[in-house]
Amino acid sequence: MADDVDVQGVRYEELAARYGTPLYVYDSAVLDAQFSQLRAALDPRLDFFFSLKANPNVAICARLAGLGAHAEVSSLTELLTARRAGVRPENIIFLGPGKSAEELQACLAQRIHAIVCESLGELRLIDSLARAAGTIAPVALRVNPNFSVKGSGLTMGGRPRQFGIDEDELMRQNGLSSRYPGVRLMGVHVYMGTRILDPGVVADNSRRIFELAERLSARLDFPLELVDVGGGLGVAYFDNEQDLDVDTLAGLLNPVLGEFRARHPGTRLVMELGRYLTAPSGIYVVRVRYLKSSLGQRFAVTDGGTHHHMAAVGIGSYVKRNFPIRLLGTATGAAEPWQVTGPLCTPNDTLGKNVMLPPLRTGDLLGVLRSGAYGPTASPVQFLSHGYPAEVLVHDGRPYLVRERDRPEDMMRRQHLPGALRARPAVPVR
Repeated sequence: MADDVDVQGVRYEELAARYGTPLYVYDSAVLDAQFSQLRAALDPRLDFFFSLKANPNVAICARLAGLGAHAEVSSLTELLTARRAGVRPENIIFLGPGKSAEELQACLAQRIHAIVCESLGELRLIDSLARAAGTIAPVALRVNPNFSVKGSGLTMGGRPRQFGIDEDELMRQNGLSSRYPGVRLMGVHVYMGTRILDPGVVADNSRRIFELAERLSARLDFPLELVDVGGGLGVAYFDNEQDLDVDTLAGLLNPVLGEFRARHPGTRLVMELGRYLTAPSGIYVVRVRYLKSSLGQRFAVTDGGTHHHMAAVGIGSYVKRNFPIRLLGTATGAAEPWQVTGPLCTPNDTLGKNVMLPPLRTGDLLGVLRSGAYGPTASPVQFLSHGYPAEVLVHDGRPYLVRERDRPEDMMRRQHLPGALRARPAVPVR
């Protein structure tokens, strides 16, 4: 078993000693390589929009923006994060099925590239807010298409969903483009699924989305200034999976993009990338607190758990499968099965079952690999009041603290105890 001891020459033990554990560590070199490899392979006229929901840390967003990524956001805070990271408004789109009036007003004030509308009720609200602000809102319609996709870890279209407007319903909306004077319909967005590892599925999705966009723009009479094909590119987590073959993807997808561009040379083409960009760059570092055996099984009880890494529980899967877990140090002895658990008072707090690891010692560091997407912000970090872990980005061989750890005083500061509820000293019994 190979030793995992450092990131860009900085030892994990040094990071743990300096910043404490549990700790998320991101490697900018891996982040750069993941973006650059895909950028070099795919048609340069396809714009990459980073989905902040995968990892909304402002430093991660800024690094990707510096490489040429734009931003897809789904909350007011994500919008502010993208702007603080240096993404220009014309390179931001905002989507989500339940946008608030405040969020829509911020989109209008920031003059972002497009608001992705997900219901006819939302379209009416956008129109009202835009007219009140004396402006015209650029709107792309998110479509829930009639077709579905196979080979996706989570299907997002082709069945009843809160996302988007059903294709058939949109096709019945005669005069939609002129019905709302505060809105400029300008594009189509379709997101078919996530964790796709088959290049053929990505290319086929894109082709069908382009065909749908052409039908819809012709039927509703609006220009195709933007077509967002979603993306959903996956990464391999489990033993039976392989990472997406970028060269094969390029060979299948680039001709589809080229054919559409020939018909619509002025249309902006967008692919959203979240997990694909950030997952391989991150590692969740935990320290072993206790070792024990129970009914013949070895347990390594660590200081970090599923409150920071809910994906490790296997949410969305019928069978719990382990993320790759490694000893972050020098391995001695033959590998043996371990149950790697956390500090929470629930049997669900299991980071890995029957993980093959060398003999462990109290104080060892373990790393859950490929943890750079849907980590703490997609987890119940407040459970048992443990709070948010620290996050560190290692760049050019130097570590940077990019998110401070929650302290007990931080957790308590937002709570308020009314005076009327304060416990009174007990009256002694005489």
